[in-house]
Amino acid sequence: MIRRPRIPVPEDFTAPSHSPLVAARLGLWLGVAFGLCFGTGLLSHFIQHPPGWFTWPTRPVNLYRITQGVHVLSGVAAIPLLLAKLWSVYPRLFVRPPLRQPIRLSAHALERLSVLVLVCAAFFELVTGLFNVAQSYPWGFFFPTAHYAVAWLVAGAILLHVAVKLPVARAALSTPLRGSRAVAAAAPGRDDSSERRAFLRTSVGVAGIAVLATAGVTVPWLRRASPLAWRSAAGPQGIPINRTAAAARIVVPPDWRLEIVWPGGRETLSLAELAALPQHTAELPIACVEGWSASAHWTGVPVVQLLRWAGAPTGRAVRFTSLETDGLYAASTLPGAHTTDPLTLLALRINGEQLSPDHGYPCRLVAPSRPGVLQTKWVARLEVLR
Repeated sequence: MIRRPRIPVPEDFTAPSHSPLVAARLGLWLGVAFGLCFGTGLLSHFIQHPPGWFTWPTRPVNLYRITQGVHVLSGVAAIPLLLAKLWSVYPRLFVRPPLRQPIRLSAHALERLSVLVLVCAAFFELVTGLFNVAQSYPWGFFFPTAHYAVAWLVAGAILLHVAVKLPVARAALSTPLRGSRAVAAAAPGRDDSSERRAFLRTSVGVAGIAVLATAGVTVPWLRRASPLAWRSAAGPQGIPINRTAAAARIVVPPDWRLEIVWPGGRETLSLAELAALPQHTAELPIACVEGWSASAHWTGVPVVQLLRWAGAPTGRAVRFTSLETDGLYAASTLPGAHTTDPLTLLALRINGEQLSPDHGYPCRLVAPSRPGVLQTKWVARLEVLR
């Protein structure tokens, strides 16, 4: 007689790495990583698509570099922590539903559905985030919109999961990680506490290695220790770029002139006239949404001085329009706080050299504490808004 294989039950999985204590600690660390990732991601989204109530400071000049670096690196750390967390709890998949108790069965089904949503949404965010930093988009949807929407789904699913599992997690976290002598004496051949600690140390160690291996994209002094960093100081004139002039199909007309317009006025000036204005040099970073950043010495005309020279009003938002015609970021709006900051430049030079076409020749916007996608290159027009 052939016996049918028995369906496993959670009690069959006795490895210490499957204990509630391990799951609770990993869940706590994973919650911190996702919390940092979600919070800094919201900031990045609001900077690029600011609601009416949102303001973003210009100082410190590295602020966006820091917040976006934390966003990407916390996402990197979350990947091994999520895998370890799933390993610790997967025996719970074999809990048999209470088929004869409709109320408990409904609660069981809702819990499983919420966990499914959480896991799928979390993997979607982390996997698509990795593709984004690699600037690879093998899908048909617009990444920023989808990433932002699913981030809220992850946040809601995490809050629901925490609410359901809070009693279990609190009880587990109150248990000492080291086993008692009585427990060790009862099972002298096995030290569960040592195995739990080893598993937790390994999980955190792998997360730390992943962060260290990629942190050089945003922390300059770690670049030599970050073999997996996807950007470095390499690039035209020593600074990386995401989009070349050729890819943007930029053609600078021989008679190029910068146009400055405002309600009731207009002024234009040539590149030579722009270069003849008082110039200022500032060390500012280019910090991209993909997490990489690099600093350079930019030389150009402070935007506030340029507006005063033209006779345009200051302290208002200014829309910068590029020679690029079909890019998603061919234009950007600079808030009033940034237009009045003396470090906000219409740059003509980088590290002492004239801007190359890939860096925005004839001129580009460089403002402190701004995403790289909003640092408009190949600027042709400034429009002071009402």
